[in-house]
Amino acid sequence: MTKEGIVTRILPHSMAEVAVTRSTACGGNCGSCEACQFQNELKAVAGNRLGAKPGQKVIIETRSSLIFRAAILVYIVPLIFFIVGYIIAFSLGADEGICVLVSFVFLIMSGALLVLSQRRNKNKKTIDFQITEIL
Repeated sequence: MTKEGIVTRILPHSMAEVAVTRSTACGGNCGSCEACQFQNELKAVAGNRLGAKPGQKVIIETRSSLIFRAAILVYIVPLIFFIVGYIIAFSLGADEGICVLVSFVFLIMSGALLVLSQRRNKNKKTIDFQITEIL
């Protein structure tokens, strides 16, 4: 995954802080709909092997597999837990209301497991960005 940004400051250990514009679902023209509630600019820490200076436009890159893995963990795993909870309750002969309740309990369990795994893996591999090009 690549993004264009502007270096805002230089950090120790050959790192730089890069301001990146967040992509929007509406196509990026936030002035027309005014529905965006969140800050449109994110700051990412990226490796600065190329020696970019503050104010320069750069392209930062990360491995897409890390982004896809994070998206699967956040979006797909809870959905699977939800469906599995319903199937288990249904196969045990529970009423419809109980099946729905069990599926929501499984959904909450998946969220708790994700939070616990993130806390446990806090110091492990994160999504690393590198400055690959100075524009």
